[in-house]
Amino acid sequence: MNIYIDFDDCLCETAKHFSQLVARLFGKDIPYEEIHYFDLKKSFSLTDEQYEHMMIEGHTPDVLLSYDETPGAIKTINEWVEKGHNVSIITGRPSSAYEPSRLWLDQHGLENVKLYCLNKYGRDSFIKNSSFTLELEDYYKMKFDYAIEDSPAAFKYFSHLPQLKVMVFDRPWNRDCEFPTDQFFRCQNWDTIKMLVR
Repeated sequence: MNIYIDFDDCLCETAKHFSQLVARLFGKDIPYEEIHYFDLKKSFSLTDEQYEHMMIEGHTPDVLLSYDETPGAIKTINEWVEKGHNVSIITGRPSSAYEPSRLWLDQHGLENVKLYCLNKYGRDSFIKNSSFTLELEDYYKMKFDYAIEDSPAAFKYFSHLPQLKVMVFDRPWNRDCEFPTDQFFRCQNWDTIKMLVR
């Protein structure tokens, strides 16, 4: 079985950290439950300059390594790996974030999962032709049975796999979105994901 897992807000609590970050940087009190858009610039009502500052700060190695695990993620993924399933973490983080992201996985007991930076969102500092980056044409050659994702902006990247079952990790920014097909399932936590991925 081949499993795709997004990193931020599936494996770790990125948005909760960003809520605290904008409070510290700009004095904006936007609680996690009020992050209604995947576009954090819109959710936090930031200027272009503020958004850039927040994203730079949020992707420094120390900050990336400080993110809390999403409860149940590590245990479930390791159970899949032990059963021989092929697990790939496919993140939209910029390539410059690869090393601390890889270290976070290793420190949390996920040394045996592959990590790829996919240029999902056209962000800066995407390193071409490396062993850990994927252009979209490379990604579309990969086959998956299940995907765990939180971002409605990423749903379009599953349309080439009509049998793929997508576990949508319930987050404030995806609660009002319409799922593209009946192969998308809303999951409140990793216990639900574990039950559905069989």
